[in-house]
Amino acid sequence: MNVYQVINKVMADINKTGIAKGRKNLQQNYAFRGIDDVYNALSSSMAAHGLVVLPRVLSRDVTERTTKSGTSLFYVVVEVEFDFVSSEDGSKHVVRTIGEAMDSADKATNKAMSAAYKYAALQTFCIPTEGDNDSENDNHEATLSVAMTEDAMIYVAQIQACEDMKTLGEVWAEIPADIKKLVAKAKDAKKAELSK
Repeated sequence: MNVYQVINKVMADINKTGIAKGRKNLQQNYAFRGIDDVYNALSSSMAAHGLVVLPRVLSRDVTERTTKSGTSLFYVVVEVEFDFVSSEDGSKHVVRTIGEAMDSADKATNKAMSAAYKYAALQTFCIPTEGDNDSENDNHEATLSVAMTEDAMIYVAQIQACEDMKTLGEVWAEIPADIKKLVAKAKDAKKAELSK
């Protein structure tokens, strides 16, 4: 089988069950699928159908910021290509994704690599969540007001790391308009804190 046939076989397997957003971020109160959920759901199907995934980091960008408590917070963005290879005939397809993460110690790059793989897999295999996935039944505004996206998490951390109003304004100016709706409460809270 060529790589596209193998990807299709894995898609057929994973689409029977999907991967539920069974984990909960308690700070921002949203549900998500972790990298372990993705690994666990895909590994046996990929092995059974002979699909190998090989990562290649194209670039890595690190920004270090100091939090108000004086500790360092590292923001890492990696651009990664993943070769999806059929072990049967050696054919391959390349998927390129971006991974972003932050950490106060030495795990930011690992987290960014995990995020890049997770989204490469979710998009390549079109992995559904469990439950009703019909977008016509969703109230988009209600969903945005309750759930925080993983991208928004990065911006919340940047907002929380601001030590003065000028930096807060600069960070706010960089945030895309659709994400601003999700992080407005964090900005307002930080603004109130800095105004004291």
